[in-house]
Amino acid sequence: MPKARSGGAVEIEYEVFGDGPETILLINGLGSQMTRWPEAFCAKLVAKGYRAIRMDNRDTGLSTWFQSGQRYTLKDMAADAMAVLDAVGVAKAHIAGVSMGGMIVQRIAIDYPARVLSLTSIMSAPSGDVVATPEAMAVISNPPPDPAADYEAFIAHGMKNARTIGSPAYPWTDEELRARVVAEHARAFNPAGVGRQRQAIGADGDRTPELKTLNVPTVVLHGADDPLVQPVGGVDTANAIPGAELRIIPGMGHDLPPGLYDTFVDAILAAATRAKTTV
Repeated sequence: MPKARSGGAVEIEYEVFGDGPETILLINGLGSQMTRWPEAFCAKLVAKGYRAIRMDNRDTGLSTWFQSGQRYTLKDMAADAMAVLDAVGVAKAHIAGVSMGGMIVQRIAIDYPARVLSLTSIMSAPSGDVVATPEAMAVISNPPPDPAADYEAFIAHGMKNARTIGSPAYPWTDEELRARVVAEHARAFNPAGVGRQRQAIGADGDRTPELKTLNVPTVVLHGADDPLVQPVGGVDTANAIPGAELRIIPGMGHDLPPGLYDTFVDAILAAATRAKTTV
């Protein structure tokens, strides 16, 4: 797969689906690889006439991994996304992000407004000061078992975490979750990157004052049952961005299960459609 060069030294892995006239850039969350935007999901966007691009954030997947003591910010991660658009030859795109990815697309809209057609912020918040249940916070705070020492314990840990923050009304089967954990470990495993990405979130502070200056068609999508970034994160995001539409989904947690593909697609395309009507 291709890689984009960001800032001279950082390589960002990305994948393009379709060849529609308008592009939707998909950005994922903390420690999560671009495969969390599954091919079947991307195919739904392509079927609607769009080109979809998914990418591994720095310190994740097949993009550049950093070393202990090295730091970066959400501004750097937003610049990585712009490097991907540059590599594909896209001047402007619809941008959608989940969790930390939602924070990154907010930062993109603030720093690169001329390159943003529409914004979809999903299960995210305007700052890193999110309200989480203790069980959900443990998901991103407690490191997994060493897969080399006990692979089955590692898989069980990943499956339990997914269930803890997942959507209660749209559950994965055990077979689906196991396959996901196994595939993601086989593709790339960089748990140390999570700490550096959390530092990047904290360093960005509260974006609310900057979000209030935006003039971009926006949809904010959030789960009513999200235990990691509770619904107040979505409410605060929508309140900060002028004209933003807020969609709170009952039974949705902090994930993208197959049962919610159409809900996510509809939110992203609603923002994109609003962009067409404001031209």
